Amino acid sequence: MPTFDISSIVDMQEVRNATDQASREVGQRYDFKDTNSSIDLSETAIDIESSSDDRLNALRTVLEEKLVKRKVSLKALDRLQVQDAAGGRRRQTIALASGINSEKAKDINKFIKSLSLKGIQSQTQGEQVRVSGKKRDDLQNIISALKDNDFGIPLQYGNFRD
Repeated sequence: MPTFDISSIVDMQEVRNATDQASREVGQRYDFKDTNSSIDLSETAIDIESSSDDRLNALRTVLEEKLVKRKVSLKALDRLQVQDAAGGRRRQTIALASGINSEKAKDINKFIKSLSLKGIQSQTQGEQVRVSGKKRDDLQNIISALKDNDFGIPLQYGNFRD
């Protein structure tokens, strides 16, 4: 029985490269001079900090441009609230969403069932969803339908087996 897996994975190497490029650009740009703007990457989040709200927005734009150039989906970013930092500065944490949580998995399963294709089953396995069916063409139709629908997270389709 043919199967495939739906997952949501963020390529951390590409995120690291994008944050490094953005940091270098911010260090060279004249409009960021004397703002002490910074971009810090941790395991699950990116912290950006600058002197004012407009510089923080510009910093976020530079970061997002670099992420898009490196083919990292902006759907994987969860922008948290802007906070005050020491010395009248502004800080924002951008969380990196990786994996499909149970709520999104339920939405994906419900969507697949709403397509009402015969012999198609989907089940949640950890942070991914496995879809199985009798016909390969039905599975390919499900993939194209999932690509047309927006679930708010980047989806990858892999482990296709006959």
